[in-house]
Amino acid sequence: MAKLKPANVDRERAQAAIESALRTLDAEGSGIDALEASLRDGLGASFAAAIDLIRAAQGRVIFTGMGKSGHVGHKIASTFASTGTPALFVHPAEASHGDLGMITKNDVILALSWSGETAELKNLTDYSRRHNIGLIAMTASADSTLAKAADVVLPLPQAREACPHNLAPTTSALMQLALGDALAIALLESHGFTAVDFGMLHPGGKLGALLKQVRDLMHSGESVPLAPLGTRMSEAIIVMTTKGFGCVGITDARGLLVGIITDGDLRRHMRNNLLDARVDDVMTRQPKTARPDQLISETLDLLNSMKVTALFAVDAGKPVGIIHVHDLLRAGAA
Repeated sequence: MAKLKPANVDRERAQAAIESALRTLDAEGSGIDALEASLRDGLGASFAAAIDLIRAAQGRVIFTGMGKSGHVGHKIASTFASTGTPALFVHPAEASHGDLGMITKNDVILALSWSGETAELKNLTDYSRRHNIGLIAMTASADSTLAKAADVVLPLPQAREACPHNLAPTTSALMQLALGDALAIALLESHGFTAVDFGMLHPGGKLGALLKQVRDLMHSGESVPLAPLGTRMSEAIIVMTTKGFGCVGITDARGLLVGIITDGDLRRHMRNNLLDARVDDVMTRQPKTARPDQLISETLDLLNSMKVTALFAVDAGKPVGIIHVHDLLRAGAA
């Protein structure tokens, strides 16, 4: 089937679709604005109390909810787990058929229900009360059954759904998701969770590759193209050609990296007696380098900004490796 090109779309229908999308975004944006205003007011104290309750728990955060609230709970649980706060989702209906055993006394339950009257949550909330398990309610009704049972209530402000009938959970789901993200990031920051920690939990895909360190991908040992000061250019070019990185690092008597010669340097210094010259006269001094513990994401930004293809990894001034853009491509980071 041929792709429908924008020019072939009926303009009136296209404009109607765009206006619908804008109304949706406006409605949902109003919900986020209301949530922000509420956080600056009464919701702020409850938010801080929820953070304290979660931080004091020795176990995990158990998310639960039905319908769209359940789907949002799944996502927030995933965000919590990936940012250093152990979490999982327990379906409230399955909880009534044995999955309550997944919840321990060291856990905290965060139940999502816009109305706060979701019948399927009753057995789970009763279980939390019976075993003195911390319960946080995220609901738009502070007087609801769920809110009355909870230790901490996160009261969401009322907002109109983007659905023209004010029925389909749209704005409300976005508000739940946004508040869940706010909780996750506040916990991340309070734990001092770093990019390196994040990388430990995300070893796969492009994100995992970007969160590796230079030492994970760099070439080291005999494969590093190096030549000492005073080397003739004829010998340095042989090193460049043999190692295959398009450059050679120049070291002083102490083994410190003091310069680099690249293919570009060869073109700039091309002359009849170039092969007889010394590397000292051709090299670029004080080259940009990477650290062995530097994140690949940072290294990729450096390669792109400098418009170069390779960087020497330096530890205490001495070259310990070299990383090439091809290494990043093979790892899936570029």
